[in-house]
Amino acid sequence: MTPDLPLHSDLWQQTLGWQPSESQQAVLQQLYAEVLAANGQFNLTRITEPADFWEKHLWDSLSGLAPWLDVNFAWSLPESLRSKPLRMIDIGTGAGFPGIPAAIACPHWQVTLLDSTQKKMRFLETLAQSLSLSNLSGLASRAEMIGQQVAHRQRFDVALARAVGSASTCAEYALPLLRLGGLAVLYRGQWSEADTEALQPALDLLGGTIAHIQPSTTPLTQSQRHCLYLHKVGPTPSEFPRLPGIPAKLPL
Repeated sequence: MTPDLPLHSDLWQQTLGWQPSESQQAVLQQLYAEVLAANGQFNLTRITEPADFWEKHLWDSLSGLAPWLDVNFAWSLPESLRSKPLRMIDIGTGAGFPGIPAAIACPHWQVTLLDSTQKKMRFLETLAQSLSLSNLSGLASRAEMIGQQVAHRQRFDVALARAVGSASTCAEYALPLLRLGGLAVLYRGQWSEADTEALQPALDLLGGTIAHIQPSTTPLTQSQRHCLYLHKVGPTPSEFPRLPGIPAKLPL
């Protein structure tokens, strides 16, 4: 019997200006149950306790979407990214985070989960069907490969990158996939002015700029988080992303 996730309606509202509906809460609970059930076979996550799962997978995933969820968010989205249905890609989705919570919270978005592990992606596609998330699809490949493919390059409005490498590596994965005016959301822990300065040369190469840096504190364990919002303001040169493995081994 899977334990119940905490509701924490007050914490959702206080921190993200949003809370799941009853039907969304039921889907989040089902997501938790199915991830736990498959964890032994697919080694999806070490985070299994209900409170930890709520904070470190669900809340953390949706913290990057606060500009869309919270009407009072301190930073205003570009007009073209506000209310229309958006195409979003979750780069290196792993166990489906942050992409699956994004698909649940933003049902009008089309969400693509990207991961290079075929077996894991087959599970996630089956999970999407089980959760009745018709706005969710999977892609078994690498960001360096699809970033050079016409079918995917410059095709997305939003790209999420959580725990998939350094900031410059994530930028090299994400920016080629974004259309002009699109937004990459990079999930980081600690962040400093020195980190910003170190990232800037890579963004200059890739056609991006830092639109906003949002610090936050996780609501249960009081850990520090930062979300970087990178605005694609110019075309990404054709040589990026570089060949598979190079962005991680030799960050810009």
